[in-house]
Amino acid sequence: MNGGTCITGFMENAMLITHEREKIINAIIFFAKNVKHLGKIKLFKLLYFLDFEHFKETGRSVTGLDYYAWKMGPAPAALFDEIEAPEPDMQKSIRFTNVMTEHGTKMLTIKARVAFNKSHFTAREMRLMERLAGEYKDTLAEGMIEKTHLENLPWYKVYMIEKNPRGKIPYEYSLPEHEEEAMLKIISERNEFIDALRNTNA
Repeated sequence: MNGGTCITGFMENAMLITHEREKIINAIIFFAKNVKHLGKIKLFKLLYFLDFEHFKETGRSVTGLDYYAWKMGPAPAALFDEIEAPEPDMQKSIRFTNVMTEHGTKMLTIKARVAFNKSHFTAREMRLMERLAGEYKDTLAEGMIEKTHLENLPWYKVYMIEKNPRGKIPYEYSLPEHEEEAMLKIISERNEFIDALRNTNA
């Protein structure tokens, strides 16, 4: 029985990872096709807004990415690393190219190689992506940095209040304080239940 449970759990986790991976890749494809001036920083800002605004509305992110409080704002560290050396599925779907700017510096540009597949997203997720693409279509990355640094928003709480540069930004920080406490209580109770269940099955 335990062996079957482990296999089932592994398959469920693998399916979840695959689903989130498809959502990450297709979210990048969507923004590459629907906004201008898409480089690394602008992409990170769009994904951050997508994930944290969706969490604020529903209690879960869209992509499952973890974000960290870097100097330039929230950054998904795992995606930052992968852009330097994309996995085959990412490389097949998205082209990352360094180009020289008029100031003589290199800038990463992001272009889609394949069509966007909206089947991985809910109607709510699509509406949010479409709104973000419309709002920031022509905005340069520099114009988005200030919005993520506003006082009492998640990045500010970690980087400025907690004095934790490069610290992980909890999704719960996107919630108003009274909702944040309730969410943390639910998460704590869920973790306690999972631990008790594991001890029972041990």
